[in-house]
Amino acid sequence: MSLTDLTLHAMQQRLRNKEVTSVELTRAFLERIGSVDPSINAYLTVTAEQALEDAARADRRLAEGQGAELTGIPLALKDIFITEGVRTTCASRILENFVPPYDGTAVAKLKEQGAVLLGKLNMDEFAMGSSNENSAFGAVKNPWNLDFVPGGSSGGSAACIAARLAAATLGTDTGGSIRQPAANCGVVGLKPTYGRVSRYGVIAFASSLDQVGPIARDVEDCAILLQAVAGYDAADSTSVDMPVPDYRATLRDGVKGLKIGLPREYFIEGLDPDVQQATDDAIAVLRELGAELVEVALPHTEYAVACYYLIATAEASSNLARYDGVRYGRRVDRGQGLIDMFMQSRAAGFGPEVKRRIMLGTYALSSGYYDAYYLKAQKVRTLIRQDFLDAFAKVDVMLTPVAPTPAFRLGEKLADPLQMYLSDIFTIPVNLAGTCGMSLPCGLSRDGLPIGLQLIGRPFGEAALLKAAYAYEQATTWHRHLAPL
Repeated sequence: MSLTDLTLHAMQQRLRNKEVTSVELTRAFLERIGSVDPSINAYLTVTAEQALEDAARADRRLAEGQGAELTGIPLALKDIFITEGVRTTCASRILENFVPPYDGTAVAKLKEQGAVLLGKLNMDEFAMGSSNENSAFGAVKNPWNLDFVPGGSSGGSAACIAARLAAATLGTDTGGSIRQPAANCGVVGLKPTYGRVSRYGVIAFASSLDQVGPIARDVEDCAILLQAVAGYDAADSTSVDMPVPDYRATLRDGVKGLKIGLPREYFIEGLDPDVQQATDDAIAVLRELGAELVEVALPHTEYAVACYYLIATAEASSNLARYDGVRYGRRVDRGQGLIDMFMQSRAAGFGPEVKRRIMLGTYALSSGYYDAYYLKAQKVRTLIRQDFLDAFAKVDVMLTPVAPTPAFRLGEKLADPLQMYLSDIFTIPVNLAGTCGMSLPCGLSRDGLPIGLQLIGRPFGEAALLKAAYAYEQATTWHRHLAPL
């Protein structure tokens, strides 16, 4: 087995046993990035020289017995994370040459533990998209079939792990942007509860929805990475000050007696037959493991997509107003005055999908329409959150598909934004409710493309979520299937 095929926890063991060095691991990944990534386009920036220096430093710490949980582990980051001295673009021309002067909190925590940063990963521009075709630097391709999308917006992160180009990554999830690409690429992705992981130093899309989370090869790897970045941060006003449990401590407790809810609104007509079959098979596995499957209702689900695309675009309009060509980012100045400079800089810097969402959000917030659209969407959001809380009074976790279909072909939905938006119909409600959810592999389609199973947990119920996911994973072999690269 190649070093790049190992899971993160297997790499940890080999590093501790001195069977491999961090420099050897890092070189193996850098060589694979050089040979494989040109066909995938997962990386926007590769920090090879810095990575090898960090790996050598990690080896010295390990030799002195001072290594932490992630010391020497080669990781990569979605290019939405602020990284000191490393170009951070958010896959947008407007930030093409932006080099931040500081690290965000999640990045700083990884560095404190001695992780090695291989580079920054491609994404939909400003995290707006479901296919990773909206990047200003070219689409990411699915490692399972290069004619298909990897999902978005963390498509580069999911494709990176599926192609074994890093041990694990961090992505962000605003409406499914970790879970949907993880499902499409056959890897594991976790969106924590809103407030569990600091957003400080993460470029904002929709501030009340964005959340940082891990994408990795298996459930245990996700637990390790979540443990590393979770916790209160005074620099983030939405961070919640509550204890972080030891996620690995209960990982192997099993699901006997666990109540798993099946929301009737998620098992709809029109669900792809392969997705339906894979989900049914997963339900059968969990039942055999001793879980109790219970039907539950989330009655306001039908309003979730419309609600999300009002709230998210309104917040995007507000957040992206700061990109004006004055303080940082791209400036186009024809010398015809301030307003013209603003307009030209934004017109040249933003791509079509970002412009579309800014216009939608600005309209929803405009005088005379605020109450009719944005305010009403916030009221519906409260109803959706209450649906989840009511359901969790009866069950421990819920189980649904991640998406109605497996990955679709590159270009298939670009001309129809509404069809693209519906790709996230099963993931969006979790963000609106502010709770946690994850995707894990549960099958392959007849075209040989991965299918993802979504598990949804109570607010701050990541430990139970990981426990259920681990029990299912260990009873199946889907997480061992590798993209044929």
